[in-house]
Amino acid sequence: MSKEWNLADVSTMPTIALRGLTVFPNVMIHFEVARDMSIKALEEAMNAGSPVFLVGQKDISVEQPEQSDLYTVGTVSSIRQILRMPGDNVRVMVEGRSRGRMLRLMRTEPYLEAEVQTISAEEPGTRASAKQEALMRATYELFQRYAELSPKVSPDLLIHVLASQDPGYIADYIAQNIAMRNSDKQEILEELRPVRRLEKLHRLLEREVEILSLDAEIQNKAREQISGHQRDYYLREQMKAIQNELGEGEDSDEFEEYRKKIAQAQLPDQVREKLTKELSRLTKQPFGSSEATVLRSYLDVCLELPWGKTTKEKVSVAAVKKILDQDHFGLEKVKERILEFVAVKQLAPELKGQVLCLVGPPGVGKTSIAMSMARAMNRKLARISLGGVSDEAEIRGHRKTYVGAMPGRIINAINQAGSCNPLILLDEIDKLGHDHRGDPASALLEVLDGEQNATFRDNFLEVPFDLSQVLFVTTANTTETIPRPLLDRMEIIELSSYTDEEKLQIAKGHLLPKELKRHGLTRTQLKVTDGAIREIIASYTRESGVRVLERKLAAICRKAAMRVVSDDVKSIRVTEKQLQEYLGAPRYYPERQALEERVGVVNGLAWTSVGGELLEVEVNVVPGSGKVELTGNLGDVMKESAHAALSYIRSQSDRLNIPADFYREKDLHVHFPEGAVPKDGPSAGIAITTAMVSALTGTPVRRGVAMTGEVTLRGRVLPIGGLKEKTMAAFRNGIKTVIIPADNGKDLEEIDQTVRKALRFILVERADQVLEQALVQTVVPAGVPAGGGKASCGEQADALIPPAKKGPAPQLRQ
Repeated sequence: MSKEWNLADVSTMPTIALRGLTVFPNVMIHFEVARDMSIKALEEAMNAGSPVFLVGQKDISVEQPEQSDLYTVGTVSSIRQILRMPGDNVRVMVEGRSRGRMLRLMRTEPYLEAEVQTISAEEPGTRASAKQEALMRATYELFQRYAELSPKVSPDLLIHVLASQDPGYIADYIAQNIAMRNSDKQEILEELRPVRRLEKLHRLLEREVEILSLDAEIQNKAREQISGHQRDYYLREQMKAIQNELGEGEDSDEFEEYRKKIAQAQLPDQVREKLTKELSRLTKQPFGSSEATVLRSYLDVCLELPWGKTTKEKVSVAAVKKILDQDHFGLEKVKERILEFVAVKQLAPELKGQVLCLVGPPGVGKTSIAMSMARAMNRKLARISLGGVSDEAEIRGHRKTYVGAMPGRIINAINQAGSCNPLILLDEIDKLGHDHRGDPASALLEVLDGEQNATFRDNFLEVPFDLSQVLFVTTANTTETIPRPLLDRMEIIELSSYTDEEKLQIAKGHLLPKELKRHGLTRTQLKVTDGAIREIIASYTRESGVRVLERKLAAICRKAAMRVVSDDVKSIRVTEKQLQEYLGAPRYYPERQALEERVGVVNGLAWTSVGGELLEVEVNVVPGSGKVELTGNLGDVMKESAHAALSYIRSQSDRLNIPADFYREKDLHVHFPEGAVPKDGPSAGIAITTAMVSALTGTPVRRGVAMTGEVTLRGRVLPIGGLKEKTMAAFRNGIKTVIIPADNGKDLEEIDQTVRKALRFILVERADQVLEQALVQTVVPAGVPAGGGKASCGEQADALIPPAKKGPAPQLRQ
């Protein structure tokens, strides 16, 4: 079917620019007009009885359109009704008569007026082709589908469309009454051939039906979800009503509170799924159920943890150094190592797995250094004391099904800190125990391993918790009792004993001001001279740290406070001469060891977990049958050292001027004073040897001499450990000369400069060198060669030592 389009005469008529609207011929429509120029165009058309040209506006935001802003093809329409609305708007009803083409826009003020050429069509009397009929039927079906999907299409519209056989009219009518983009409607309006117009409409209608189908599917899904929520809400309300009747109405509010907390917390997916499951179990528990109590406790603990919460870490070497210097005097090597650790963190913030272990005697500031690190790095601090802990559940927690179950100390510390990246201080890690309940040191292996602790599982939580952001710092007095696998996960930083000068500065700068503040005193009310502090250190304390010194200063402050209150004294000055009035008689006389030369008594040096100690060795010789008595609570290794020393002396009896049969006619009693204190280790070997030779020959031991070293059957002196602490103990006790193994000469670099300047060190390789330096007169007769006389097994061994090494022992005088 075809049509011939006729172009009617050109006429000038008022024009209205439509925004968001397209009007088709043979369709009646009403719309509102708000722009003043459009209202005037309507009035002009009404007054003149002329049609009005309705044309679409390309850009709806333009208020004063020009010809370029308007489409070319529009609709010549008749005005049927105008209705004034409240305000300035006008509602108008128009009927489209025919298409029209705007040739030019005549004017824009005070209203639009255009020269329009009307387009009219003549219907030829030919029958519709089969293709046209098929196109119309397909369009009917699409429109029916559209009407089903769109609630805005009334049944009357559908009947009206089905009653027509004109493809052009059907296209115009459907396009006018369905929701479609204005550009698409304009495309249909501009198509002058009816069949082509219907084809375009068919394509556009297919797209609209597909869009409506998807929209309906989405709405159905949303409706189903809403229905499900409404159903759940309805059931919950019913349950709430039933529980209120049973007196259990608060439970539903509690469950809802748990749901809110789970939704708001920054939980990993695995944890959220676990807690949701446990909450679902809780809602199904009967009132008063013991299982419900367990589940409530579990949910409370899990939701109190700071999931995803961290503090902003300050990794600045300068800031950490400033705070460490404020809080601690000395400890330069320790501070240097900590600053290196912070510098690495500053360059590589993602570096994980570093665990610091501060090892040193009590009172040297291990715990306070960790606290200063936390403050300097802006990390929350949580302290865990491990002394005496022997239950693995203390670390990993208990299963939540047990009565009184609770999480372990690690999770409790995280909860206490309120942050996922705190500094956790594991205090006294060397005091861990183990029994039938498990080994807590083994449980700490996972905690302190940077490769594993990102998924640490507490037995109570049953879900992984990330510990990789935690900075672990441990403290210990010794590494001897720490299991090797645990020690391997930590980096050791040793804190040595304080010198007297360091103790003086610490007392003046930290301890005394702290005690004055604690006791309500001011610097003007109580002054303690430097001499008094030195006397306290020398005569009233003997320690590696400063805890006893702090207690002595506290005692002075208490007595001073008593005088200020009772005697109304304004100012008190404490000197060394007044110390007995405040602290009583001195407890120690450090110089007594240096003033005496005694037979059979040697000053040994021992290492303990609380620092170095001066250890006397006493040997007494009495007539007997060759028995050797060892007393002083000695360990097996120390007893073996005594027997080794005796064997060496027997092999060297000729050189030492000792009767060869002394071991058959004399009994030796070796005693270590302070018998209640356990003693063990091989480092007293040369001290035992020297004491035995002194007692057997009656030769006094030089005053002011102390020694440490292991001795072998052939008289070789082997190196020992703990030299730093041992030399500190010698320094505190007034010793002037220290004999050490030659192989320990390299360790002298680690000793404090004050100690090195105060002591004279003698390096020895053999026991005869020790005897030569320690005894008042040599026990080897002059002119007697080492291998002279009747050679024993020991003498033959000595003869193997090169002659160059037979001279006096090398000395290192500082």
